Order: sequence, then C-alpha cells, then structure tokens
Amino acid sequence: MKYKGIIFDLDGVLVHTDKYHYLAWKQIADRLGIYFDEKINNKLRGVSRMASLEIILEGSTKNFSDEQKQKLAEEKNSVYRQYLEGLTQRDLGEGVLQTLDKLKTMGLKLAVGSSSRNAVLILKKTCIYGFFDAVSDGNNIVKTKPDPEVFIKAADMLGLLCGQCLVVEDAVSGVLAATAANMDCAAIGDAAKHKIATYNIENFYQLVEIVS
Repeated sequence: MKYKGIIFDLDGVLVHTDKYHYLAWKQIADRLGIYFDEKINNKLRGVSRMASLEIILEGSTKNFSDEQKQKLAEEKNSVYRQYLEGLTQRDLGEGVLQTLDKLKTMGLKLAVGSSSRNAVLILKKTCIYGFFDAVSDGNNIVKTKPDPEVFIKAADMLGLLCGQCLVVEDAVSGVLAATAANMDCAAIGDAAKHKIATYNIENFYQLVEIVS
C-alpha cells in the first residue's frame, strides 16, 4: 500500500459537529450584541478556539482584555460541551464507520489530527475512539492549522514518517497544513472544491480505493 497511516481531521470529516460549534458561538455573539451568521461561521473552519473568537470580536466596537477573551472562550466551550453530550453514532459522516473498519482490517494505522480540545470526548460519544491508534489535538499542540504541527505530531505518535501518512481534511487550512507537513491529502466537502489537495473525494468510501 502507498500509505501506512491515515490522519483524519475531526469536525466535519468524521463527525458532524459544525452545527454545535455554530450554535455555541452564536449564543456568545448574540449576548455580546455582535452579528454572527453561517457565512461568518464558515471562516472558523479549521481555526482554533481563540482565533475563532478573534474573528467574531471583529464585529464588535468594544475592546476586550485578554482575561475577558479567555472567559468568553471558556464560556463557548462550556456551551459546546453541553451540546456534545447528546452526540451519538448518528452524528458520524456517511460511510465513516464502515470505512474505518475496512481501513483497520487492511492494517493501516489511524490517527486524529484536530485543533479541538474535545476530540477524545467526541470520539467516545460517537463510539469510534477504539479505531484510533493516536489522537493529536488541541491539548498537545501550540500552533493551529495551517501550521503542520498537529499532523507532524500525529505521525510521530503513530511511529511513522510524514511521507507515509495520508491526511483527510474538509478545510482549506487543513489541506495547507498537510502540504506544509509534506503529506498527501484527501480533501472532502468544502476543501475539495478548491482542488488544492492530492485527491478530491466526494464520499468517505473513496479512501479505500486511494490507499489500496
């Protein structure tokens, strides 16, 4: 096989949590009197929590201290985690469960590379945590995508070289991070429309064809 490992982004690739991020951020924005809609929310894809907050606060005329920003970020995460409590396998992307099972059967090492600090909770809530040999997330990185740190650390956790891994992403920032890590990337969803990845796929099942 061309690859020995696959590193998956989490939100929007494995699990559909985007709607919960949107609802949590909107609750914060509405309370602050800041206009926030789905178009603005799309700018937050693949972006860290603090960077997302900075984008939202651009819509305010007020100045916020670092302490205030930290409290707002914590408030957002608290609201978001309440939504996550209701996650089930129904929130997985189409074909995710069957494809992960097939990839493991093929002997590939699997990892998650996500800026989310709730990655393990999400994986456990959707009952797919056991598929993964490693989880590189917001708890063990300093720089967020498009910096390649999260993917480089994931490869290291798998005991593989970057060139031996394929990244699966739905955000342009994630594709750029994979490229910066010298990794091939399969883009799905919005990222596939930009045609900047190694592969542009329409569904999860195509991953089996790519790695075979």
